[in-house]
Amino acid sequence: MSAVLERAALPPALAADLRTDHAGETGAVCIYRGVLALSRDPALRDFARRHLATEQRHLAVINGWLPAGQRSRLLPLWRLSGWLTGALPTLFGPRAVYATIAAVETFVDVHYQQQIDRLAGDAAWGRLRAELEACRQDEAHHRDEAAAAHADRAPGLLLRLWCTVVGWGSAQAVSVCRHV
Repeated sequence: MSAVLERAALPPALAADLRTDHAGETGAVCIYRGVLALSRDPALRDFARRHLATEQRHLAVINGWLPAGQRSRLLPLWRLSGWLTGALPTLFGPRAVYATIAAVETFVDVHYQQQIDRLAGDAAWGRLRAELEACRQDEAHHRDEAAAAHADRAPGLLLRLWCTVVGWGSAQAVSVCRHV
């Protein structure tokens, strides 16, 4: 199937999945921009620059699959939410940023895996499935790198609460994006 035909023939459930991916990758780009806007820590800035480049590639992949007319109409909200998700923990230092990234990427890994599993038996979407799997692997690597960067001690209560809110917020954003 050609890429043009594949895009034109997106089943509604798959379009909804890709809409959530597009909004999520848009938010992820903004997370790292928020970190870079406020952080002066050289190691954290390097981490954010590398991950930003990966998220921009992911966004380009999803842009290639999801027609502009099927993208979330709430992209300004997802950009702001992403930027704040990166910027706010930066005010508390690298450890808070790494914990935040680990929380986000834990959610994203599961989210992508669910989509990959739904596409498993459908050869018509094999190319998309492979691209989503590549994105998922990158996100899992981001999660693991962030977790390792703050593994020197257990997070305190406030950081655990923040990470819970971040995971919950990610799930709520996906629910909304499936429809808007």
